[in-house]
Amino acid sequence: MLVSEFDFELPPELIAQEPPAARGASRLLRLHRDDGALDHHAIGELPALLEPGDLLVVNNTRVFPARLLGRRDPSGGAVECLLVTRVAPADDDGAEQWEALVSPGQKLKPGARVVFEGAATIHGEILERRPFGRRVVRLWTPDGSPLESAVDAVGHIPLPPYIKRDDRGDDHERYQTVFAQTRGSIAAPTAGLHFTPALLDQIRARGVEVAELTLHVGYGTFQPIRVDVVEAHQMESEPFEISEQTASVVNAALDAGRRVVAVGTTTTRTLESVARANGGRLVPGRGTSNLFIYPGFEFRVLRGLVTNFHLPQSSLLMLVSGFGGRDHVLHAYRTAVAERYRFYSYGDAMLIL
Repeated sequence: MLVSEFDFELPPELIAQEPPAARGASRLLRLHRDDGALDHHAIGELPALLEPGDLLVVNNTRVFPARLLGRRDPSGGAVECLLVTRVAPADDDGAEQWEALVSPGQKLKPGARVVFEGAATIHGEILERRPFGRRVVRLWTPDGSPLESAVDAVGHIPLPPYIKRDDRGDDHERYQTVFAQTRGSIAAPTAGLHFTPALLDQIRARGVEVAELTLHVGYGTFQPIRVDVVEAHQMESEPFEISEQTASVVNAALDAGRRVVAVGTTTTRTLESVARANGGRLVPGRGTSNLFIYPGFEFRVLRGLVTNFHLPQSSLLMLVSGFGGRDHVLHAYRTAVAERYRFYSYGDAMLIL
């Protein structure tokens, strides 16, 4: 299967640069998996499109301000550092080691020093070069205070690169789901951005159960596919956690033949990763997932999906195509373009049932 088979044309003006005027105001395109039929709704109509007895599963990860903007020390040249994965816990001096995407990569060789300043100060040293612009960076605060607090004070929300503006104060709230709890993601599970407390109340009033899990969204979710053949792509691992309660309610839904509807591709990969490793059942605990889902994948849990519209030739589009069917999904995308839906993180939503 070729990566080029997952391409589509998208006018640049349909890439949402701003969130909707109000959370919960997005449009919703429904795709019927069986025949590819489409109908148009608003996200507020989602409760009526679900059935009593359905189980809706959301990702409660919380985005942290992982984008650091600073300067080289002592030359003063501009530096950008996107924290990706912590690779070593704090040492006796409170310093941590992180794998990060840094810019300008060619100039930041091992031994280079950087400083990030604002409401707090963070010092850094490049320790190791890794492929695709990554570095291992040692980070510390000059007074030994917790690095996490300093990152929160000086860091920026890491908006995706297709949003062509700097982050603002309101992004700290709008690029976060209302059920975000557990800090750890460098990108929002964007299908969850459409939900409001009122909408969740209406969903529960409809007789739909809601459960939560955690998958911390890392660079792996969005990494470019650098191969021509789909099957040759490898996903990076991302950490997840499933509680005893969530495992129990998902298993109960499966036993009763009730639909499990995932909110987002990250929720989907977590559910299917655990079920794949445990004979179709969920078990509580922590782990990592590098599951790559594309057409031909056998879903063991999922029977519905709420998702955003994704980048062409991306692993996320392949996952959605694996669930909804490639031809059906690409037809839905062409329809969404014709109907002027908003695309990507701050865009509109899609429901596949």
